[in-house]
Amino acid sequence: MIQTPAPGEHALFWRGDTLETTLALERPRKGRAVFRTDMGGWRDVPMRETCPGCFALSLPLDRVGVFSGKACFFPHGATDPEWPEGPNFRFKVCPASARGSNSIYTVFPRQFGSFREVVRKLPLIMDEMGFGIVQTLPPFPVPATYAVMGEYGCPFAATDFFDVDPAMAEFDRKTTPLDQFRELADAVHSRGGRFFIDLPANHTGWASSLQTHHPEWFRRDSDGAFVSPGAWGVVWEDLVELDYSNEGLRRYMADVFLFWCRFGVDGFRCDAGYMIPCDAWKYIVAKVRAEYPDTVFMLEGLGGDPAVTDALLSEAGLDWAYSELFQTYDRDAFAAYLPDAMRRSGALGTLVHFAETHDNDRLAAKGEVYARLRVMLAALLSAQGAWGVANGVEWYCREKIDVHGRNDLSWGAKNNMTALIAKLNALLRTHPSFSGRCDFDFVVRGGGNTLAVVRRSPSGRVLVLANLDCNSPSDVDWDDSLFPGGEAYDLLEGGDAFLPRPLRLAPGEVKCFGLRAPR
Repeated sequence: MIQTPAPGEHALFWRGDTLETTLALERPRKGRAVFRTDMGGWRDVPMRETCPGCFALSLPLDRVGVFSGKACFFPHGATDPEWPEGPNFRFKVCPASARGSNSIYTVFPRQFGSFREVVRKLPLIMDEMGFGIVQTLPPFPVPATYAVMGEYGCPFAATDFFDVDPAMAEFDRKTTPLDQFRELADAVHSRGGRFFIDLPANHTGWASSLQTHHPEWFRRDSDGAFVSPGAWGVVWEDLVELDYSNEGLRRYMADVFLFWCRFGVDGFRCDAGYMIPCDAWKYIVAKVRAEYPDTVFMLEGLGGDPAVTDALLSEAGLDWAYSELFQTYDRDAFAAYLPDAMRRSGALGTLVHFAETHDNDRLAAKGEVYARLRVMLAALLSAQGAWGVANGVEWYCREKIDVHGRNDLSWGAKNNMTALIAKLNALLRTHPSFSGRCDFDFVVRGGGNTLAVVRRSPSGRVLVLANLDCNSPSDVDWDDSLFPGGEAYDLLEGGDAFLPRPLRLAPGEVKCFGLRAPR
């Protein structure tokens, strides 16, 4: 028997899609075929016989989650099924809103001064530049005296997961800081956007309410001392690591996520989420999905084992994860990373291309040409239009974000790339090739530090060309059997374009073309 999709495969869908499954017998026989799946509880869904020995099923996907299933055949008069070889087919159904237009603008409210000041900047962030998701760094209270590190304390050192930092609010006799946080969520929603927060569920700050009342929920070393987490050879001394072997902690943290969903939060950046066991995530995600099925969980798994990331996406039900595209600098690195990353984005969960985060040096520190190059690549090579920046990238900020301090954003700088970002987000929002599933072909030919990538989707093809050298012009060539240059349309600048091969690109230049309709 041959099942399509094949046993053992993984596939990504969005709520409202239809799963098309077929089963072909080795020879026609009397009997019936079903698709046995755990979507909606284990059940057998009848398949229709389309021709002798061939069965098919169109299964509406109306639930968000990770599911499995397999077709089988019951010979006439038999009660035991016959199965195709191999494990179950696994399929993941994401919220319909996550199909495309997943552009993320990360704000550090401390750099703006307050939640309300972020609201005042939304006309530029969302209306002008076109970001669909506003995400804040952790908004929780942080240590003010005990174990405070740095001038202001680290936002990842939360002391209370059920409150916000009052320093992020403007004094107002009619509202609380939490009210002003809700104002920000409402303002994002009023513009048709989604609102995410960063929730560092792996740890707290010292003397947090959780550490005070439940010290048994924290890791300790052999000497009985509380343990600080870390990565990349660095220990985060202002943090205390939680121990998810405690079931009480799992229940508590599920309530934390639900609390913020009730305050209008649509998704979560799960800081150091790869350090939390898969079973704990399964429980938390299931509890949240029972009430808020469209919630998006984005795993921050940088520095972790890619196999752990894949397991959290494919088994625990987390929706997205950070991609490593920001660490690819030349053609060989892109060729080694991008095809597999896009395959995983189409099977396990979207990998989000962040051009810049609070953890990285500022792009503009290497120059404005480099900053534009990386922003354009993050957007144009994204899966499901999922890409992001940290506040200030649009103003060519050069000073690395200090989470213990309050850097200037250079807001309103005359020289900026707000118009470029607006153009990118408009393209990703309106062109069907940046929504849903898409295949990527690495089609660059010849020498030079250049890129040529073809995006293939049911709606057509898009060619992305880039000169990765920010100092010298370069010729880029590509396999024109996958994208004939004579039928191109410039998707960023508009107008028909004839593409000679090779095409000369200026230092750091990026171009994006679609195939125009035949005349």
